Amino acid sequence: MTSNSRRPGRAWIITPGLHTDRFASAQKAGAAVAVVDVEDSVALPDKQAARTASEAFFALPDPPCTLGIRMNGLTTIEGIKDLVALTAYTARPDLIVVPKVEASRDIELVAAALDADGYTPDIWALIESPRAFDTLPEIMRAPRLGGVIFGSADYAASVRCGLGWDALRYARSALINAATAANVPAIDAPTWELDDPDALRRDAERAKELGFYGKGCVHPRHVQVINDVFMPTAEEIAQARAMVAAADASGGSVTTVDGQMRGTPFFNRARTLVAEADRAS
Repeated sequence: MTSNSRRPGRAWIITPGLHTDRFASAQKAGAAVAVVDVEDSVALPDKQAARTASEAFFALPDPPCTLGIRMNGLTTIEGIKDLVALTAYTARPDLIVVPKVEASRDIELVAAALDADGYTPDIWALIESPRAFDTLPEIMRAPRLGGVIFGSADYAASVRCGLGWDALRYARSALINAATAANVPAIDAPTWELDDPDALRRDAERAKELGFYGKGCVHPRHVQVINDVFMPTAEEIAQARAMVAAADASGGSVTTVDGQMRGTPFFNRARTLVAEADRAS
């Protein structure tokens, strides 16, 4: 996969394309990725205004994070207009979030429309419909796919289920399994309770435990909690280094670490964590 070598970080924040007064706070919130939205947060009569306003989101000489845009779906005229507008932007997004993806062709169309000499944006698929889950292996084979994002609200509306963790556990697990098989990162959906930091932390911890690479949010104050949960602690890194040392000392054979039997799967996971920590340092 072409874009897997440049995986963005753990916290993603999305902000409405019409509210230019919120652009700076989203970009400086401490998230690894800030995405301006011209899809669900913008009413149909305001789409063109949002398209025009959103160009300013990318006009920073030295952006503090990866900057992206969530366009409209490719089965709508607004999505086609988005692609036309993006080709004319003077400052272009690093990353494109494509909603309602149900086939690898969606990713290929965006790449065909936007790729140019010196410009190949990272393209991420928003997975948010039952049909998308039926075609996940095919979507994951798109050569220009950078990663996938779980769209919990649209998925829950489609299947008429709740937004609680138990109701969406299957969908999240299926997405993680397919993404891991294809070696692409997966980002969890935002937590919609804006004023409940405990719920946010609980959801982030569950998402991390399930295997998500990071988590989205819709408010700047959520960013730090997501970073705290997803970034390895000094203790976790120290434990991983001890695991690697034990693996080396045993020649890769099953051994005991802190009273627990450990073997190849644990060693591999520890080496991955140590490698990530070393790259970040």
